[in-house]
Amino acid sequence: MRSLPVRRVRRLIALVAAAALLPVATGVAQPPEGSAGSIQEVQGIANTAAGRADCRGDAMPEPGLQGDVSAADRDSGRSTQGYRCNITRVGGYAGRGGGITSTSFDHCVYLGSFFPGNLLGPATGVQVIDVSDPTNPVLTATLTEPAMLAGTWESLKVNPVRKLLVGTGAPALTGAGLISVYDVSDCAHPRLLNPGPGTDLTLPVPITAHEGGFSPDGNTYWASGVVPGIVSAVDLTDPATPRVIWQGMPGTSMHGMGLRADGNRLYLANNMGGLTILDTSAVQRRDPDPQVPVIAEMTWTDGWATQQAIPVEYGGRPYLFVADEAGSGGVKLIDIFDDTQPRVVNSIKLEINLSEHRDNAIASSMGGSIFAYDAHYCAADRPSNPTALACGWISSGIRVFDVRDPFHVREIAYYNPPAKTGHNIELWNSPHALASIIGAPVLSAPSVMQALNDGIFDPATAMSTRTGDLAFGDLSTDWCFSAPEWHGTQLWAACADNGFSTLQLAPEVYTPPADQRSTGGA
Repeated sequence: MRSLPVRRVRRLIALVAAAALLPVATGVAQPPEGSAGSIQEVQGIANTAAGRADCRGDAMPEPGLQGDVSAADRDSGRSTQGYRCNITRVGGYAGRGGGITSTSFDHCVYLGSFFPGNLLGPATGVQVIDVSDPTNPVLTATLTEPAMLAGTWESLKVNPVRKLLVGTGAPALTGAGLISVYDVSDCAHPRLLNPGPGTDLTLPVPITAHEGGFSPDGNTYWASGVVPGIVSAVDLTDPATPRVIWQGMPGTSMHGMGLRADGNRLYLANNMGGLTILDTSAVQRRDPDPQVPVIAEMTWTDGWATQQAIPVEYGGRPYLFVADEAGSGGVKLIDIFDDTQPRVVNSIKLEINLSEHRDNAIASSMGGSIFAYDAHYCAADRPSNPTALACGWISSGIRVFDVRDPFHVREIAYYNPPAKTGHNIELWNSPHALASIIGAPVLSAPSVMQALNDGIFDPATAMSTRTGDLAFGDLSTDWCFSAPEWHGTQLWAACADNGFSTLQLAPEVYTPPADQRSTGGA
């Protein structure tokens, strides 16, 4: 029997564990009776890749399948140079890693924190980065309130209308009670607004924490937990005293969200693989005893751990871009013209996500935990008639798509940052480097001692494929979880190992619409 590298064996173990957690599928949502489309057509678009980018200039393109970082490139060290197509990195701030998701406002970026590594510093909690000079971003402050130290997971969000930054504490997948609200009028020096409730450990706010999102007017922060799937509406009319005004459990495990422009609909991602639409108008009106009924629920089989929903419109017709974090589901386009009967009308995937390339995906990503070539957070360049969609695609890096015609999407650019192989012990704030989210087991001390005795482990460098995987976890790619946020022709992006990067799109492939505004993940 041919032996497999340790990295690949560990990947198989992670895949088996992930398979045991897969939800029972209920089928692709069927279009309403009498409407255009069929289940067969929906399944067809679910197995089609976006057109490839035409790389120009000094590109360092992927050598094989779109989105793949081959086993050969990982083992040879080629992945430590990264890959780029029609994107140039002009600056960045690595720090000790970029947490899970980060966000931005004005000329500043807020790097999410990951517990417990972020406690080790030197910059503890959430790092505030001034990007006034995109070529030389600098650290200006750290936010060290309890929620920031506990790990912000995917909760760190900005509302530009009210200039508020909010994060909740989630030290281990789900947290409870901790929330911090900041005034970011001076974005480089956020000012805490709620020194009591949610920040004082003796005054917790009754929420579960993992994900979060603002109502567009900034008066409500919606918090969700994954275990259990409790969703809470936190009133921030007075940001000094955040208070829960509605709470419910629309599913067993809920994830990220998006809200309609008027705040009356919440599009909630379901970790089981699907979407739940809630009528939030009573919360938006501040009814004394608000009721939040479920308007529609839909599920699908190609993808799960659904991450977020981005409301957009084309020609006045409303749609959602919805990303799946696992299962190679990619990003779905969902027609919500009749929001009681939402339907999948297109899908954005990379070649590495297609079923016929599953063997390639497994072969190259073994050892990297259950996170591999999946979409996570995306951002459209504008909500009305968007022209481009940028996504953090975990191990496939930052991917940018032309979505002017959402039914004929093609990729125009990508940037997969250099792998930080062997640098695990430097990246305390990277969940990837710490190998402490899901899978990626770390050997026990006796196992490391055995490796030392066998002469295959150099504790000074931990650089070899075998020992690097054994002792610290596989860093042969980065994990790009955050939404790349639009700032004109630049994308401001954060990845787990490389931290923050300012990325310049080539003018040949992207010109921002005249009325473009920056939009982050919701």
